[in-house]
Amino acid sequence: MANNVTVESVRSIPKTVEVIGVPVGTTGAVPRQVGLSRAALTTHGFEGKVGQTLVVPSTSGATIVAVGIGDARKATVATVRRSAAALARAASRRASVATTLVDAVSLDARSAAQAVVEGFVLASYRFTDLKSGVENPAVTLSVVATGARAKGCDSGVDRGRVTAAAAWTARDLANTPPAYLTARMLADRAVAMAKESGLEVEVFDNDKLAVMGCGGLLGVNRGSTEPARMVKLTYSPAGASGHLVMVGKGITYDSGGISLKPSDASHANMKMDMSGAAAVLSAMSALKALRCRTKVTGYLMCTDNRPSGSAVAMGDVLTFRNGKTAEIHNTDAEGRLVLADGLSLGVEAKPDAMVDIATLTGACMAALGTKIAGVLGTNDAFIDQVKSSAGRADEPVWQLPLERDYRRLLDSNVADMRNIGGPYAGAITAALFLSEFTADVPWAHLDIAGPMSVDADDGWLSRGATGFGTRLLIDLALNFSKPKR
Repeated sequence: MANNVTVESVRSIPKTVEVIGVPVGTTGAVPRQVGLSRAALTTHGFEGKVGQTLVVPSTSGATIVAVGIGDARKATVATVRRSAAALARAASRRASVATTLVDAVSLDARSAAQAVVEGFVLASYRFTDLKSGVENPAVTLSVVATGARAKGCDSGVDRGRVTAAAAWTARDLANTPPAYLTARMLADRAVAMAKESGLEVEVFDNDKLAVMGCGGLLGVNRGSTEPARMVKLTYSPAGASGHLVMVGKGITYDSGGISLKPSDASHANMKMDMSGAAAVLSAMSALKALRCRTKVTGYLMCTDNRPSGSAVAMGDVLTFRNGKTAEIHNTDAEGRLVLADGLSLGVEAKPDAMVDIATLTGACMAALGTKIAGVLGTNDAFIDQVKSSAGRADEPVWQLPLERDYRRLLDSNVADMRNIGGPYAGAITAALFLSEFTADVPWAHLDIAGPMSVDADDGWLSRGATGFGTRLLIDLALNFSKPKR
């Protein structure tokens, strides 16, 4: 589904606009455009809090929407993004919207404008591809900034277009049902996107993967009638200041394999088990447009995980790209098996750091809920970079300990390790398993099982797949610096 929102940076409100979003704080004068006093606004339940809106109909001209911004002096990119999202929902199904949000806050104009675009565009998202007779109406957003703030607004709008489009694409991919997005189809999408966005791309089929020794990806794929695909993406700017590897879990549908999942709501969402690969692909597609100075290599590890007579069984032993072996004690712990091969290949690329992103464990969701991703890793300086990017993107993460003493929970009698570690600390033992494939490269692991989707609209999040991690990874690449080892 194409992004249906057109965004422009302007110096004044267009005369033909249908809706004007007027920012109103919790204190201070109410802009004359609103046409109501603060007492009248309060009577209608509007206090100017972040995310509040009040539609003020007009007998002629544009409809006015009062948009709460809280304390304008304390505005952050997160609060501006949320206010813009609220405007998008209040003005839904209107063809043209303008707002003066950028001029109303003390935040620098570029950051404010980018947040306005991201909030408005992402709140406008709906996946309607498979609904008959339903499509998202087109809308134009005019972001108004005047005087000295105009140039910064132009730059912020340009950046916001790119970052919001990337997150939109990640949502589209994750919302697509498994029959419409097999591993081969996902690889084809990656090739098309790479060509459009200036990336080098290589696709590896089962025969090539076998020669390469990628036994984790091929092991998970054994139960499927669809072949696996590994996609390598490379962004190489001239004079790169560092090299970052990103590895994404691309399980296009996860039945659990022989360890079959129960038929519940979470199983129905397993089309989204490729959200990590979607985030890596979509983030990398934005790097050239944003003039990223970091070299980035991405690995998308793509297959589905199905039960059949050929599926990997409990007790089987798989051999990975780096030569290590794992005894399978749960075929539903498959994400770490495909990531193991991707991380092993990443080490061979000799990067300055690696990050993987995956809808990996229910344990992480149990610990942190559905709004926060877990982050673990081997290098605190690099993890700090990930956390900083998460803060700027408003995609929250929380660091969990990579407790080395728990490694013994993965001990196997017949192989180097088991693929699960028992009933406790599942997010940590999963990360410890992955750490076996990172050598001495600074590494961070993002477990996004919780925030991969939402059941209802929430700020700039629209129900369904969230595209979580896409803007975080973009920010990480743009601001990457080589961590000390």
